[in-house]
Amino acid sequence: MKETIRVLTLCAMLFALSHPVEAQKPTKVPRIGYLISGTGTAFSHSPSTEAFRQGLHDLGWTEGKNITIDYRWSEGKAERLPALAAELAALHPDVIFTGSPQGAFAAKKATATIPIVFVGIGDPVGIGIVSSLARPGGNITGLTNFSPELSGKRLELLKETFPKISSVAVLWNGASPGHPLVLKQMGAAAPLLGLKLQPVEVRSAGEFDAALEAVLGGRVQAFLPLGDPLMATQRKRIVDFAAKHRLPAIYPQIEYAESGGLLSYGPNSTDQYRRAAVFVDKILKGAKPADLPVEQPTKFEFVINLKAAKQIGLTIPPNVLARADKVIK
Repeated sequence: MKETIRVLTLCAMLFALSHPVEAQKPTKVPRIGYLISGTGTAFSHSPSTEAFRQGLHDLGWTEGKNITIDYRWSEGKAERLPALAAELAALHPDVIFTGSPQGAFAAKKATATIPIVFVGIGDPVGIGIVSSLARPGGNITGLTNFSPELSGKRLELLKETFPKISSVAVLWNGASPGHPLVLKQMGAAAPLLGLKLQPVEVRSAGEFDAALEAVLGGRVQAFLPLGDPLMATQRKRIVDFAAKHRLPAIYPQIEYAESGGLLSYGPNSTDQYRRAAVFVDKILKGAKPADLPVEQPTKFEFVINLKAAKQIGLTIPPNVLARADKVIK
């Protein structure tokens, strides 16, 4: 009997000792790789990045607590993205998030197994990122910003605001896989609006001076830069150029208007980054990218900067002003 008691006591002690050890076993903290084409200074505390973090927080994920985010910025140099994507893939994150076509291609090349979520791609099917919007296939999905279709709308708004214009310089990035599709869409829309397009190509920050000189040399009456991480790194230079030369301009994102640009029209980028967090959350909870359809934008913003208009001596028609979602005075 005593021997039985001793055995039972020993078993109880062993159970008591082992139970805390089991409770103290560290749980795996999910890891996100964050791959962005812009500069760390511009994007680390940008409204978009903050929206992504807030979106995760709203879903129960807090950076530094129950989730880790590894950031990689290409500083506006697209050629760095493949190496940065490979760095992130080597860390074996649970998901990689990226905000550009170049970033998506780099991540897709770096891994065929780690889930990838993207934003900022106008036509992911057309450029070969996914098989279809409904069935992305593979290890990648995300949110399209439908930029090819929106570019025709931007031309329409530009013409409606300034009916007398007949020629528009289009600044585009020859290294962007999506920009040729955008130019094609714009080329189809322009004649219907009585507009002639003058595309001006740029591929790096070092080419902007020559490109902007080419815009002036074309003697155009208006200006339209396409949305792109490279353009975003040069946002102030682009906006200041249009203002200095009194060129009516429309931009792809609200950030341009908030930086002094005249007009902007496009999807709400902070909303897209917040919605991207939902994709990440679903993947962390077991969903496969191939089963998550690519989503379309739900919020679009037409922004007018009246202060910028006044500075260059332009008047915005009342009917156009009434259509604005936001007016900067």
